[in-house]
This record gives sequence, C-alpha cells and structure tokens, in this order.
Amino acid sequence: RLANSRRWNGDHAVNAVPTSGMTALSIGKGIRLDTADDLEATLRQIGATRYHSLHPFHRLLHGGKLNKGQVQAWALNRYYYQSTIPLKDAVVISRFRDRAIRMEWRHRIEDHDGYPDSEGGIERWLKLTEGLGLDTAYVESTEGILPATRFAVEAYVHFCRDRTPLEAIASSLTELFAPNLHEERIAGMLKHYDFVNPDIMSYFSRRLTQAARDAGFALDFVKKNARTQAEREAVCNALIFKTNVLWVQLDALYHAYVEGHIPPGAFVPKG
Repeated sequence: RLANSRRWNGDHAVNAVPTSGMTALSIGKGIRLDTADDLEATLRQIGATRYHSLHPFHRLLHGGKLNKGQVQAWALNRYYYQSTIPLKDAVVISRFRDRAIRMEWRHRIEDHDGYPDSEGGIERWLKLTEGLGLDTAYVESTEGILPATRFAVEAYVHFCRDRTPLEAIASSLTELFAPNLHEERIAGMLKHYDFVNPDIMSYFSRRLTQAARDAGFALDFVKKNARTQAEREAVCNALIFKTNVLWVQLDALYHAYVEGHIPPGAFVPKG
C-alpha cells in the first residue's frame, strides 16, 4: 500500500483512485462510486490525469517555446471554441424545466456574450487575437480554423443536446481545473513573449473567478443528482468526453503548427 493514498488536485486533497481500468472513453467497470465523495474523488482524478494542461502544446505555449505565428494559430482556433460556448449553454438551458437551474446557468451566456454596455468573454478573446495581429473579421469568420477544431467543438454541442441533462452539466466540470491553468498561462505568456501584454490577457484574468464559481455549482449539482452507480459513471464519462474535446484540439494544433502539417485552406502564419 502507498504510505499516503491522498492526492492533491488544485487546492483539494482527494483519495487516490485507480486508473488502470479507465479507457479513452470511460472509467471502465472497476471503480466503485458508492457515495458522492467517491464521485468527486474520481472526477478530480480524471482532471489530474487528463486535463489539457498536461498536453505538450500547452507546455510549449506557456514555456515560451512557440513563435508568434504558432501562438496566433492557437488563439485563432480557440476562438471557435470560446464563441460556441454560449450556444452550448443555451442548449443546456433548453434541457431544464426547472426555472432556478435556467436562471443559474444563464449567467454563463452573459459572461461570454456580455451586455450592451459591458464586454464579455468573446470580446476579450477578440482583444487577444487583435493584439496578436490577427484580423478580427477573419477570426470571426472561422474560415481558417483546423477541421479537427470544428469537429471537436460541434461534437461538444451535440453531446449537450443529445445526452441526459445530468451529463450535459457534468461535461462542464473541466472548469474545476481551469483556474490553475489560467494562472500558469498568464504568468508564462507574459514572461516569455514580448508581443503579449496584460491587456490582451484579460480573458484569462476574468475567468479566474468565473470558472471557479461555475464549477462549484456544477459539482454540487452532479453530487446531488447522480444517485446510482450508473448515473455516477455517466457523470465521470461525460467529463472524460470533455477532456477529449479539449485534448484533441491541441493534438490538431501540434500536428499542424509544430510538426508542420497544415491542412489545405487552414491558417498559415506569415513568415
């Protein structure tokens, strides 16, 4: 036995969960989820081993190992994900008859779309792409994004539409792990890139508090509403699906802009 079977995920110590039976699709059948605490421990273990903060592309991005064109490609492709989040959240809202849940979830759309007199996350992301030298009309057209980016993001929307409402909310639980990634990104990119400044990184600084708030609600919801082994497995598998959505986008970026296999018609950095 290990001397200490508790592991740390962010600021949370959780019981270590065996991962040998997990696949790329599911947690498998060897993990008992008898309590809500078992569920949370498994969710945090999934994040600790599968969140896209671990991807080699992020290590390059945050470590200052990419050139400006590669950073542009990342921001351009990520815009499609960011701009689709309000559509995904509108789908989630449509799954619930409970007005209280709709009201709680609605602020996620407002966080990204903003208000008539206040910018939201999408505008802050466009501030990033503009600061990196990309034409805003080109970014908003999404004409230059990688096919894999489009397929992954659309799969996420379809998942929230077609699976149970419980799974739709569970798929958002990657936000449990986002604040640490945002802190690493802000510090790393400001340190290593002379073409990055705090103003164009405002999206990430704002999400430090928003993501934590949103994740808290979603985690409480799944712990309360997933009552059976099957339901808890479905919650865990929904999170695995979402980590795959995020991971595969970075796979595509790495293949195209680090290894140099840019597909026809996709964005080609200048110089």
